[in-house]
Amino acid sequence: MKIPKILQPLVEDGVIDTVLGQLQSGKEANIYLVRSGGATRCAKAYKEAKHRGFHKLAEYQEGRKVRGSRDARAMARRGRHGREVEETQWKNAEVEALYRLADAGVRVPVPYGVFDRVLLMELVLDAEGNTAPQLHEVELDLETARAWFAFMIRQIQRMLCAGLIHGDLSEYNVLVDAHGPVIIDLPQAVNAAGNNNAFRMLQRDVNNMRATFGRVDPTLLETQYAHEMWDLFANGDLTPETPLTGHFVHSEETPDVDGVLDEIEDARLEHEALLAALDPTHPENQ
Repeated sequence: MKIPKILQPLVEDGVIDTVLGQLQSGKEANIYLVRSGGATRCAKAYKEAKHRGFHKLAEYQEGRKVRGSRDARAMARRGRHGREVEETQWKNAEVEALYRLADAGVRVPVPYGVFDRVLLMELVLDAEGNTAPQLHEVELDLETARAWFAFMIRQIQRMLCAGLIHGDLSEYNVLVDAHGPVIIDLPQAVNAAGNNNAFRMLQRDVNNMRATFGRVDPTLLETQYAHEMWDLFANGDLTPETPLTGHFVHSEETPDVDGVLDEIEDARLEHEALLAALDPTHPENQ
């Protein structure tokens, strides 16, 4: 095939030997099949922000580290440089998550590096050596559904212990290779300890897996792994080996709404003070 413009520099630099074809075209990236280093691999080419369809980017990036105060100010102002900083964060987030999760024992594709807007990584294959199907394409029996649901809960648990939440986990972001599920698509991975939306995203990931496997085994729909996992994590008691039951007793105490609102207001004022300290043009400094 004709070499896509975004891959041409990698071909010229010898990172990619040959472009074999396009595997997938998505809202955030196009995925190509390439030969690199004598092996067949995937090249995930991220689209520029103006061409992406992913919404609520700031919601996912909350809690990610920024290199310096200038970048932090730029992101707050939402100017051209701020958008460039966000773009760099988005491109680097997936490869950083892949390395961290692979080290934590989570089943993810092996990353081979990120080059400008292209992530080079392992090609996930099925038992016959073909490109691995997505989870929703696989017909499951009762035993397999139960086993893979338990496996995916343990994977989410390992991710949380590594400080990350997928944030967009579904049957479309899980491939099935010769040994079982493999988690993919991580540019939106959430900082578990630094993002105010962390539990909600964890719950959505868990519930998506629960719904997927619950179509085969409805008893799985009664499990409460997200609440159980988060309660242990919040109290510092969650490890990759912590046994989970899927049961959780919700507190019957009346929530302190006023206290929560006070905390939100304190956080807002603290954020405003930080912006004022970083930005000499802020109204409070005039």
